[in-house]
Amino acid sequence: MLKEGQIRIPSGCAISGMIDRSGRRFSGEMIIKSIELMHDRSNGLGGGFAGYGIYPAYADLYALHIFYDDLTAKTSTDAFIDRHFDIANAEKIPTRKVAEIESSPLIWRYFVTPRLSKLQESELDEQEFVVRCVFKINGEMDGAYVFSSGKNMGAFKGVGFPEDIGRFFRLESYDAYLWTAHGRFPTNTPGWWGGAHPFTLLDWSIVHNGEISSYDANRRFVEIFGYKCSLMTDTEVITYIFDLLVRRHGMSLKEAVNVVVAPFWREIEMMDEEQKKKFTAMRAVYGSALINGPFSIILGFPGGMLALNDRIKLRSLVAAEKGDMLYVASEEAAIRIVCDTPDRVWAPAGGEPVIGLVEGMQ
Repeated sequence: MLKEGQIRIPSGCAISGMIDRSGRRFSGEMIIKSIELMHDRSNGLGGGFAGYGIYPAYADLYALHIFYDDLTAKTSTDAFIDRHFDIANAEKIPTRKVAEIESSPLIWRYFVTPRLSKLQESELDEQEFVVRCVFKINGEMDGAYVFSSGKNMGAFKGVGFPEDIGRFFRLESYDAYLWTAHGRFPTNTPGWWGGAHPFTLLDWSIVHNGEISSYDANRRFVEIFGYKCSLMTDTEVITYIFDLLVRRHGMSLKEAVNVVVAPFWREIEMMDEEQKKKFTAMRAVYGSALINGPFSIILGFPGGMLALNDRIKLRSLVAAEKGDMLYVASEEAAIRIVCDTPDRVWAPAGGEPVIGLVEGMQ
């Protein structure tokens, strides 16, 4: 197997996503089949998935997925979780032996709600309380990493090719109305279990093909608002930008898109006066949240999926529809392997969002 440093192909990542806009849930087998077709884009140093609607029995609870290096890390983190949350269930995440996955951390999940006393003491809203706890664990507890923290959703990721990671986590046993997947070729970052895509916070999840050249500016901007970029990757900052713009600053999803892939100044100059004033103000206030560099991303959130290219489309992205199903992927073949006769296939332009929403969930 090639290791990082022996070869570097920054465009080599693969992403795939699919959503049933009727809300019907379907097995993770389909997303594994899609990402597996793009095997040659990956290198075995990382793969992962996010599924939405997978925990209907615990739909109102936060599902904390955690990697542990050892039992010592688990013991201290268990104590922290017990002090800050009411725990409805705690268990190992089911896995199976896969020959290609040579080793793995301890992998647990907890279905929790914030303790009322701790929530009141913090003077934070519930979601912000959970965010602070996640950053506390990831930043200060050695050997513990929360890699998923949303409601009725979860991320599953690790070191390996994505199809092997999917089988390792037994994704065929989960049903979701939205699945995303990633085959990771590391760009400037090591291959480790916590560093595989997707990157999540609360109900947001991001899979990303490309490289964020604006990372330092983006990182400094979100850290002003208390976010902590500590996962040795450029991708995590995208998750935090969307969380900041939508959850904390109250933007609509489309307004947030107009920040992260803002119109070029020459385009703003051609707008009518009202639009010119609006976009000039947004560039002035949120200029450091503009994401530059070659990228294609899929953002998952409750009831929806957003796929987006950089403004000049330096990474591939294809979309297709068939009835209620919306598909996006790095390659058209990764869609046709699971939907051989789509009603419509198109290549979104640079900066053009592809949005799929579940009817009645927005």
